[in-house]
Amino acid sequence: MRRIHRFYWFSLLGLSGLWLLINAPGLSTLQGFFPWRNLLIQYSGVLGLGVMSLAMLLAVRPVRLEPWLGGLDKMYRLHKWLGIAGLVLSVGHWLLSEAPKWLVRAGLLERPQRGPGPQLEGLEAWLHGLRKPAEGLGEWAFYAAVLLMVLALVRRFPYQRFFQTHRLIAVAYLVLVFHAVVLMRFDYWGTPLGWLMGALMAGGSVAAVWVLLRRVGAQRQVAGEVQSVVRHDRLQVVEVTIALKGRWAGHDAGQFAFVTLHADEGPHPYTITSAWQDDGQITFIIKALGDYTATLAERVQVGDVVRIEGPYGRFNFEGRQRRQIWVGAGIGITPFIARMKALAQQADGREIDLFHTTAVYDPHAIGLLERDAREAGVGLHVLWDERDGLLNAQRIAQAVPQWRDADVWFCGPAGFGQALEQGLQALGLPAERLHRELFQMR
Repeated sequence: MRRIHRFYWFSLLGLSGLWLLINAPGLSTLQGFFPWRNLLIQYSGVLGLGVMSLAMLLAVRPVRLEPWLGGLDKMYRLHKWLGIAGLVLSVGHWLLSEAPKWLVRAGLLERPQRGPGPQLEGLEAWLHGLRKPAEGLGEWAFYAAVLLMVLALVRRFPYQRFFQTHRLIAVAYLVLVFHAVVLMRFDYWGTPLGWLMGALMAGGSVAAVWVLLRRVGAQRQVAGEVQSVVRHDRLQVVEVTIALKGRWAGHDAGQFAFVTLHADEGPHPYTITSAWQDDGQITFIIKALGDYTATLAERVQVGDVVRIEGPYGRFNFEGRQRRQIWVGAGIGITPFIARMKALAQQADGREIDLFHTTAVYDPHAIGLLERDAREAGVGLHVLWDERDGLLNAQRIAQAVPQWRDADVWFCGPAGFGQALEQGLQALGLPAERLHRELFQMR
């Protein structure tokens, strides 16, 4: 999380610093409301489109950035933060542009007198001639982008509809790039700020076209056929094993993939539950958490043709500490199952304690988990909420006296993860020792 926090603030402060560096010499000469308003319009526009461009670049799932930003799950969280920042800045930009006009019409503000403008030539004159269409198209693109971003943030908006509509932001973005190229102060283009904005908008535009052509992740996709379906009705989960029909480079335990089981629903991210054995098979355990996943037990059938894209993620159990503590809450147990299967094939010499908390106790599923833990040499602690109460940092510290020397890996509900992280840090565990999957893609 620290890496994406740093990237986020570095992006905002870096763009702000460049803008201030260029504009600082003239700030002392500004007098009156409208000169300041015009300057802030430029600032909000530069900053807003800058963070939108970064968000668009992250939308194409650049796997080369995973080691730097902590995995695709963290990159999607950063994408969300940048999108929200872009939304807020765009609204501010629009208000700076429109609100003074409302005040002038209401007689609360006097419109400034404009003298003859400077004589423009060449490219600057050509861009000036495009101001009217750039302003009109930019306004409508702003309305569309705001609507689409708000829908993306509304959890009740169905995932299927979100998947279908969210790519339209790429269209709005391309229009906003045109708006920015025409309306950004021409003298900015010859400065480091202009060079950076040009690079960001060029990269973001390429990414937007890639999104619209539906090429995101295309080179990491492979077809497959459902080989077996096992239902665990008590836990409301279904275990799907797929025989891959193309080249799969393999995966590490803890990684995930986007799986399209039904074309009308689109791809969903699921943690890979099986260790890679180079046998062309891959398994996912999927819990009924939404309208679509609740129907999978009935809809998915042996022989169904599916598509898998991946692998992604850096929840890879790497760390310097010889001791590890794992916490898998509910369906968050899946990456640990994959890791135990991998350790059963080849141990890594670490001492590991696995805490599995569950609201529903299924003896058969727990028996399979106990078998995997035994074969992997992992100490298993099963906590059934009804019988054992809730897990917290103090209980982990009591159960594992050497917890201060451990790396902690958590996968489960976000609220539980935050509480556990805060509790362990309060006890003295360094923040860099706790690794948490941010498995929310919107």
